Amino acid sequence: MTSSENDLEPDAPVAAFCDPENLVVRLQDGRVIVTPLWWYPRLLAATPAQRNALTLSRSGVHWDEIDEDLSVAGMLGGSKAPDAVPPKVAAE
Repeated sequence: MTSSENDLEPDAPVAAFCDPENLVVRLQDGRVIVTPLWWYPRLLAATPAQRNALTLSRSGVHWDEIDEDLSVAGMLGGSKAPDAVPPKVAAE
């Protein structure tokens, strides 16, 4: 089933991509969510091609190849994976 952007809820994702450090998700209402990849260890460990092989649903983003599902609600709420480890900051 497909639907036009006009049929989606305001917080439905309409676009998403990963850059080398972040997951970026644009919502129907124009907001943009940017979360660090280290929040999601499966995404962090994936190749760039795997990260960008995603599908959108009304409630989030799915990566079939790496078996990862993230909800917009979780991203907006600041939910990280339980095993997420922040990167070490280099000493100055």
